[in-house]
Amino acid sequence: SGRGAPDAVALVAGGLRVAIVAASRHATIMDGLAQRAADLHEAGAQPLLVRVAGSHELPVVADELARTHDAVIALAVVIRGGTTHLEYVCRAATDWLNRVALDRATPVGFGLLTCDTEAQALDRAGLDGSTEDKGFEAAQAAKETALTLRELRRRARLPPATKPREVSASVVGGRKNREAGVILAQGPLR
Repeated sequence: SGRGAPDAVALVAGGLRVAIVAASRHATIMDGLAQRAADLHEAGAQPLLVRVAGSHELPVVADELARTHDAVIALAVVIRGGTTHLEYVCRAATDWLNRVALDRATPVGFGLLTCDTEAQALDRAGLDGSTEDKGFEAAQAAKETALTLRELRRRARLPPATKPREVSASVVGGRKNREAGVILAQGPLR
């Protein structure tokens, strides 16, 4: 629907290793999603782009990429046909991508479009004339989460007295750490 999506914020993510795994089916839509996901990365630092056949192949490649990258962005589109294919394929891909993120403790940006029509998918692909930009949104979510994890892991190595009480990739109050892309709140946890 596009409603409720967070505003895009510029994130400084020096040194983040980001990979995009993108399905090949529906080339025009996928090219738009992949390009917009790559656009979020800093100028001059292109994320690795790996193409797979379809959404069913995303998890195994995302799992391999999560071993060597700080964030993975998974992109595909499944358009409803005359069978229940969409439900089975999308449920399996979703479940396994979540498992990759949890098992590897690596964020996986979720850009799996499940649409009734090709027109709906085109409208979400971030192309000229599209009303939504799901590739960019998936990349932003993965990058913000990677930055939050980086900060949490860095803070875990500090002595207890210096640890913050709250860490978030969105503005919740306190001071903004632009380099890490997180907010360090000074008050008690809410």
